[in-house]
Formats: sequence, structure tokens, C-alpha cells
Amino acid sequence: MAMKIGRRFQGKVAIVTASTQGIGLAIAERLGLEGASIVISSRKQKNVDEAVEKLKNKGIRVLGVVCHVSNPQQRKHLIQKTVEEYGKIDVFVSNAAVNPTVDPVLQTQESILDKLWEINVKATVLLLQEAAPHLQKGSSVVLISSIAGFNPQGAMAMYGVTKTALLGLTKALAAEMAPDTRVNCVAPGFVPTHFAEYITKDEAVDRI
Repeated sequence: MAMKIGRRFQGKVAIVTASTQGIGLAIAERLGLEGASIVISSRKQKNVDEAVEKLKNKGIRVLGVVCHVSNPQQRKHLIQKTVEEYGKIDVFVSNAAVNPTVDPVLQTQESILDKLWEINVKATVLLLQEAAPHLQKGSSVVLISSIAGFNPQGAMAMYGVTKTALLGLTKALAAEMAPDTRVNCVAPGFVPTHFAEYITKDEAVDRI
């Protein structure tokens, strides 16, 4: 039986970062199918264009913006383009993340630690600083953490630690942004996406 899709987000505007494939694209698609106007983003124009076409073919109103979340100018541009196109923000989903290592914590290089923190945690805060003035009363912020955030170890140890940080960040933001904005966190388990391909390699799996 086909699942019935409602229109809960009719008239709403939603930004989803890192949303041209995988979990991010699925979130953007569902929000769009339920009536929201969507803003998707990715580091590469080609990926943005392809995802925009997919969503438009499903009848979704969508704007695609190139945004590397570690880039201050591109973060600002993402929010500005959203407000120029739609005039407001009702939903903000922070999905961007990296996991450039399967090394144990004590063997993880400083440059990798910096990248993990910058993309997985710091960029979320900085993007929300840009978005906050445009969030409507009754708006919603969703941070995408991971089940690895509850038990960071093995090949996903340092990645998991950054996702643990998002659990704490959610609590801090929920208190700070109430009552006008709800802040929640979603912690998916393993999802077989392009992002997770590294974990299917024998060596990585053996180390989990």
C-alpha cells in the first residue's frame, strides 16, 4: 500500500544542508512533497543542478545553492539567497558532515580533527547565527547527529565524538531559542548511502 503524503508544510520554507544525495536529499524531498518550498545545497554545482532537476520533476518548488559550509561567504550567500527567493525561513535542517578518517582517536592527525570539528559542529553554529534573524515564530531547527554519537568507538570514534557534541548543542540551542523555535536532534543508525561507503570496506568494518 502506498504511503499517503499530507501537506503539513504547505507555505513553509525549509533549508537542508548537504542535500543533493543520501539522507539530506531524502529529507528535502519529503519536506517538498508535503508542501514546503525547499532550499538544497552542496559543494558542487553539478550535484546541485542534478538534485534540483530530480526534485522539480516531482513537482517540488526548489532552489539550489552551492555552499561549502566551512566557507563564511558561502554560508552567508545560502541564507541571503533563501530570504531573497522566499522571504523567510521556517525549517532549518543541518545535515552536512564529514568523516575523513577511520583511525583510532590517538592516531588521528590534527588537520583531520580540525576538519571534523569545523564541518560537523562549528559550521552548524555559524549557519544558525546567519539564519536565526530570519527564522519565523513557530520555526523548527533539526540537527542530524548519529547513533555513533551515543557510543563513539572504532572506525567511527572521532566522527562519533563530533556527533556527541551535536547532542549537547541541541540541548543548548533548545533552551536558547525557545519558545519561538523548536530545536530537535535526529540520530540515524547505519544508512547505506554514498557517505557511508567507506564503512563497507573490509578493513574499516573489521575495526568497528
